[in-house]
Amino acid sequence: MAKENSLKIEFKSHPHPRNLHQHDGAESPRSCSLDMLLQRLRAIDAQDDKLTNIMDVVGEFGTFQRRLVALNFIPNFLASFFMFADIFLFTPQKPYCNTSWILAVDSNLTEAEQMNLTLPRAPNGSFLTCLMYVPVEWDLHSIIQFGLNHTDSCQNGWIYPEMKRRSLINEFDLVCGGEPNKEIVHTMFLAGLLTGAFFFGFITDKLGRYPTILLSLLELMIFGFGTAFVSSFNQYIFFRFCVSQAVVGYAISSSALLTEWLMGMYRAYAFILGHCFFAMGVVFLTGLSYSLPHWRLLFLLGGTPIFPLICYIWILPESPRWLIMKGKLEEAKQVLCYAAGVNKKTIPLSLLDKLQLPGKKVASASILDFYSNKDLRKLTLVMCSIWFAVGCNYYMLGLKIKELGVDIYLTQVIPGMMEVPARLCCIFLIEQLKRRRTLIVTLFQGAIMCFLSLTLPSGKGGHRLRRLHCLATELKSLVVLITLLGEFNLAASITMFYIYTSELFPTVLRATGLGLVSLVWAAGGISSLTLVSQNIAILAIILCCLSALVALFYCSSMPETQDQPLPDTLEHIAPHTRSISEELSNEDMLSDDVG
Repeated sequence: MAKENSLKIEFKSHPHPRNLHQHDGAESPRSCSLDMLLQRLRAIDAQDDKLTNIMDVVGEFGTFQRRLVALNFIPNFLASFFMFADIFLFTPQKPYCNTSWILAVDSNLTEAEQMNLTLPRAPNGSFLTCLMYVPVEWDLHSIIQFGLNHTDSCQNGWIYPEMKRRSLINEFDLVCGGEPNKEIVHTMFLAGLLTGAFFFGFITDKLGRYPTILLSLLELMIFGFGTAFVSSFNQYIFFRFCVSQAVVGYAISSSALLTEWLMGMYRAYAFILGHCFFAMGVVFLTGLSYSLPHWRLLFLLGGTPIFPLICYIWILPESPRWLIMKGKLEEAKQVLCYAAGVNKKTIPLSLLDKLQLPGKKVASASILDFYSNKDLRKLTLVMCSIWFAVGCNYYMLGLKIKELGVDIYLTQVIPGMMEVPARLCCIFLIEQLKRRRTLIVTLFQGAIMCFLSLTLPSGKGGHRLRRLHCLATELKSLVVLITLLGEFNLAASITMFYIYTSELFPTVLRATGLGLVSLVWAAGGISSLTLVSQNIAILAIILCCLSALVALFYCSSMPETQDQPLPDTLEHIAPHTRSISEELSNEDMLSDDVG
């Protein structure tokens, strides 16, 4: 159908011979516009190359493609596990000074007697958590008779008599002035996403999808599973920084690989199912952290499934599109023949022989093109504005639900379970509305829910009267529901953005583009975290609403990518302010005027 349309357009675009001499003087503005449109249409038609025909012969979704999609499930599952493990490792603990010095006086004292003799009490009768009586060289009878009066801060560490599970707090004694700043922990993780997005996006386009996936999995294996063996809190922070790099690195490289191997709706289905496994990983993490008594066991047991991924060295393919763009034609033919063999198909030699390398100027691209190429620059700026809005709103909702005092396990398992149907709903929406409109709908609904969640009172402070207390409880329940609905819609938006962005950027810079927009997405999360930590509610509302309005405005002008061929080079990028259908209609109008 696309070929028929292009033939019709080409036929219309040629003026009648009698009109060739009517404009011999100066060219009219309309003829210049027509030439520009024709040039762009030829570039779009050039995308329907021999590789597309070969991919049709290989099969749209045979055994090879199904296996490739299945190989993406386990890393996505583990990525969410390692990504959100921080949430369950900072369980609040009541620390009391370690006063084991009194056991030298009488080793038969129970823990309760020891605390009663050596710890000062608050006016309400409870033990003070960060103070102790100064040790004395008395016998037990004198200590009981006269008591201890001089207090000091803890000198020999802390004990946790009410401890139910081992967390980072009591493992590294992060209490009594040494409490960790959770905002710093989250910021370091997001900083890892920033650096990882840029680094892995760049090397994915330079080295290939296959080696970058292996590198990110290796980093996840070392620093994810290795987190169980850290000996200090600073080491833990560093390992989390590296884990976040590996997570975003795998997301970028695997997205590029799936985009370039799969066709049509199967590409969207693969992304949606992969993100569903990501959400299921959060549910798995919640259940495992609830049942295990030690945080090190969480990483040991949860990280063990990553070791079988070593087999990806032998079974993961490289992208044929990337190989062709890099001038590795023979390797691309071998990969395509292997995929056809797995699908029990045969590629005709005549068709393989027609596969040619693009020109050096066409295939050459660098990160500087994001600035020098006008169409690519506009496309990147638009996508960055949209990704910033999604990151800002999504993180703001996550931080909001934590502020509401909901149980830490419920705040993870309920959104995790809701995100699975949220992403599955994208299948129906894509079939009915296509990519761009689905993106607009989910982002608009998510932004509305985020606005309501931030503006409605959370139900705090209404405890003077029973009626006010009931009203506060109802308001809190309403805000929690709105927040969860917002996360539901924004989870669908994130999945759609990965599909849409992967199809917009050309093969030569696809992963670098994904890295840049992922970097901006992390920047949106850092902005939300900063505003929440500063407790500036009005600025948080303005940031989320303004970014969402800008994103929706620009998103409405983006082209539709569904049922369109993938762009491979910079010449294949359509202008970001026009859809392809609008260009076709404008071309028809201009050609009629010329005729």
